[in-house]
Order: sequence, then structure tokens, then C-alpha cells
Amino acid sequence: MPQQAWSSKRERQYEHVKDSAKDRGAGEGRAKEIAARTVNKNRAQSGESDQASPESVKDKSPQQRGGQRSGNRTGPKGQTKQELYGEARRRNIKGRSSMTKSELERALSK
Repeated sequence: MPQQAWSSKRERQYEHVKDSAKDRGAGEGRAKEIAARTVNKNRAQSGESDQASPESVKDKSPQQRGGQRSGNRTGPKGQTKQELYGEARRRNIKGRSSMTKSELERALSK
């Protein structure tokens, strides 16, 4: 569902991404979620959002990523260290700033 803070360009982008996701077989709810996340990330990267996380601003755009790291995160690459660190920060895991990627993965799996 388009939000009030979105411009008409972002609303068009939302509809386009939602329709594309539905064409690829996603259900209505999942298509809406994919579209909203895509639009919000693009807004963050272009400076249109006040509440953007550092991960959203610095990471590749969804269009550049082309589906990498989507869906099942247990593949050969999984999450980036920056994504793991962000999740550890949200969970308030102590000592996260000095942890390696594998240590962050272990701490988050507990």
C-alpha cells in the first residue's frame, strides 16, 4: 500500500514492482511487501527518508543486486558482515563491534 510520504514517482514504482512480483508467482501480500521494501530502500539511498539505516544507505540498490541475497539466506554467501552486525545491534548483543563475521553468525544463532 503506497504511503503518504511517497511521491507519485515512488507510487508508480511500487505498483510496477508489485505487479512484477505477482507475475513471478508471489502472492498478493508477499508482492506488496517486496514492493514496499524496494521503494523504501530506494528512498533511503536517494536521501528521501529520514529514518534510513546505514545498511540501507550504503548497500547496493535492489535493482543492482538483482535478487542476490534474497529469500533463503543460508546459501554459500549468506548475509554480509554489515547485515549481521545490524541484526546484532537490533538484538543488543554485547561485544558485537569486535566480532568477526563467523562470531556474529554464532552469536545470532543462539
